[in-house]
Amino acid sequence: MLRGLYTAASGMIAQQRRHDTVTNNISNINTPGYKQTNAVTRSFPEMLLSMTGVQGAERTEIGRWTSGVFAEESLSIHLQGDLTQTNQSSDFALISDIEVDGLTFDASGKRVSADGEVVFQPQAFFTVQDPSGEIRYTRGGKFTLTGDGFLMTGDGSFVLGTNGQPITLPQGVGLDNLVLTADQRFIDENGNDVGAQLLISRIENPNDLVREGNGNFRFKNGEGEVQAIAADERIEVRQGFIERSNVDAAQASVDLMAALRAYEANQKVIQFYDQSLQKAANEIGRV
Repeated sequence: MLRGLYTAASGMIAQQRRHDTVTNNISNINTPGYKQTNAVTRSFPEMLLSMTGVQGAERTEIGRWTSGVFAEESLSIHLQGDLTQTNQSSDFALISDIEVDGLTFDASGKRVSADGEVVFQPQAFFTVQDPSGEIRYTRGGKFTLTGDGFLMTGDGSFVLGTNGQPITLPQGVGLDNLVLTADQRFIDENGNDVGAQLLISRIENPNDLVREGNGNFRFKNGEGEVQAIAADERIEVRQGFIERSNVDAAQASVDLMAALRAYEANQKVIQFYDQSLQKAANEIGRV
């Protein structure tokens, strides 16, 4: 009898995880560059049930049974978000639509071959250095310029240039006086190069990245496949824009209600088992 109780309990835990994930997505709808996270659930391995009987007798198979589901992992959806024009010279939006020869990706940014092999679309990221000196990747391009000329993110990370060093602008030169070229170089009003170029990193498999907070990502094991951006890549950085979150508010609301209803259904099952056990202990047990 308790098998159903355990199954319902595992379902409640999985739906709670799903509910928390969707809630986090909704709370970050207005976060620049935020990437939606989806909770992935799977069933526990199937078990073969057999009827117990007299020792030595042939066992009779009842059938296969699974003991419920569990929240296996949370996957980020690294698809392009819509752009919002801010007219702020310190705001930068990254547009990434990288093509791979011979491959066509679906709306979720992946391709599944006939033999089941999954290939994810590469994505481009701004490259930053956090306060501890570690390399991180972000799509949040809402930067600030410090008094000593460093270009930084909102959490205090340095924005890196193609030389691998934090970008530093000449003293007295502000972003209002600079223009970003197609190859991500900063030039002044006269077309002079000021010696600063944004480092855009191409991540071959964005699902190798782990969400760290403040819009930053890092590789799971500290290392991953990163390539430089080629001249013909379909990548663009727009100054005066920010990339909005790619969370679909309508779909997130539907997912939130679905998780709540499924949680309530499993809760009713547990209540039913509780009443059945109470009847068995207090009424049948007296006989």
